[in-house]
Amino acid sequence: MAAAARGQKALGTLPQLVKSLRSEPVSNGPRLRQLPSLRRTFSLYDQINLIDSVPEDQLRFQSYDDTGFKINNVKYEGSLLIVENKIMTWVPKTFAEISAESLSIFKVVHPIPEILILGCGRHIQQVCPELRKFIRSTGMKLEAVDSRNAASTYNILNEEGRPVAAAVLPYGVTS
Repeated sequence: MAAAARGQKALGTLPQLVKSLRSEPVSNGPRLRQLPSLRRTFSLYDQINLIDSVPEDQLRFQSYDDTGFKINNVKYEGSLLIVENKIMTWVPKTFAEISAESLSIFKVVHPIPEILILGCGRHIQQVCPELRKFIRSTGMKLEAVDSRNAASTYNILNEEGRPVAAAVLPYGVTS
């Protein structure tokens, strides 16, 4: 009986909820999508608060959209390569353009990052054996994920002080 009353009450609030959702303005332009906050992730653990201990000069992805990323309050358009806490524009515009040559900076970077986070765009892509072999030859591990998760993973590993690099295509890239 009580469950039926709760169901009726919830049903009664539905029109008000729909009305409030309809009254919110809808933007037709591209919107930056916020990355999940680590503060929310670690809110249960008072001892673990990575956000407050991040140095100001450390790079942090804040949001993304179909054309680029916002890092430390600066919007960057296009593909990016991040090595040793430095941001560089990156030539590949599609996943098919990613090659050992486009990642050749890792032949000369020392110390070599522990892991390369490869942001494939909107969807995870299969990395060809030649590219995997090249990355392995540098001594790095490879993590290929969609660009949204690449940005979040980079933030977490960078905050932990791990030597990490990121090569990310904009989230709007679909192949």
